[in-house]
Amino acid sequence: MTTPAVRAIRKRFPNTHISLLAKPWVAPVFKNSEHIDQLLIYNDDGRHKGIFGKFRLARDLKKYHFDAAILLQNAFEAAFITFLAGIPLRIGYNTDARQMLLTHAIPCTNNIKKEHQTKYYLNILKGIEIEAESRDLYLRLSQNDRSRAEQILHEHGISMDDTLVGINPGATYGPAKQWPFDRYARLADHLQSVTDILIVIFGGPDDKKLGERISKKMLRPPVDLSGKTSLGEAMALIEKCALFITNDSGLMHVAAALNVPLVAIFGSTNSVATGPLGINSRVVQIPMECSPCLKSECPKGHFNCMAQIGVDMVFDVVKEML
Repeated sequence: MTTPAVRAIRKRFPNTHISLLAKPWVAPVFKNSEHIDQLLIYNDDGRHKGIFGKFRLARDLKKYHFDAAILLQNAFEAAFITFLAGIPLRIGYNTDARQMLLTHAIPCTNNIKKEHQTKYYLNILKGIEIEAESRDLYLRLSQNDRSRAEQILHEHGISMDDTLVGINPGATYGPAKQWPFDRYARLADHLQSVTDILIVIFGGPDDKKLGERISKKMLRPPVDLSGKTSLGEAMALIEKCALFITNDSGLMHVAAALNVPLVAIFGSTNSVATGPLGINSRVVQIPMECSPCLKSECPKGHFNCMAQIGVDMVFDVVKEML
């Protein structure tokens, strides 16, 4: 969701050297971007771990003699690190008690918090008079990842003529964002019983057991790739799907950026703020008095908003999309 802001920065400064600092798990999103010149890794599990790691990161950044830092991240540490790095211009929201560390503190109003996250990031740029022409997400895949995706499908006996439907049952932050795994299994079985499609399960390393549970529940085994691909490979595989069914997650935004038709199932999170962009996206959500609560675990137990979303409800939307 930061990609429209990064594109706007490049358009405003076409001849400037732009580096982007990202953690390893998200770096592949920007690896092939034409809007940056250099990708720097914030390794918070290694060299940059802990308080001393933050000082090491500041020293690492200082070597580049940056003229300005635009902080899309809200955390205090982002402002603290760029301050320690001696970067003359430090631009970001005036949140998390970091106003004194910024040279250009952009007010974070209640109104902007109600907007979609892409607008939230673009509003930082608006505060320094950089206007964006578009909020469209941007994602550029490498030919190597596309070739690997074809190889992975071939290894599972899938041809380029097969129709693939991807399901993404995981979501970081907590179970309140996850539709029950047995419902994903029933939905997948229902789809395969009435249409000529193949189901592919997506997910990161933490979703491997979840993928196995869904596979065991299904009558016709899917291709379970959860925890078995890199992010770059997963993105290239999503590109080959006729439809992507997902919780609110990073891969949901990948599908939206690639213009893959998708059905997003929302629970505790705010679909207005973090929902998928694009005309090929549909959101399935049950409005409740307590939603969006933004909690990682629902105190209502089995009566939560995700539990109210039935298989038939999602299946009807999926049929329309297919």
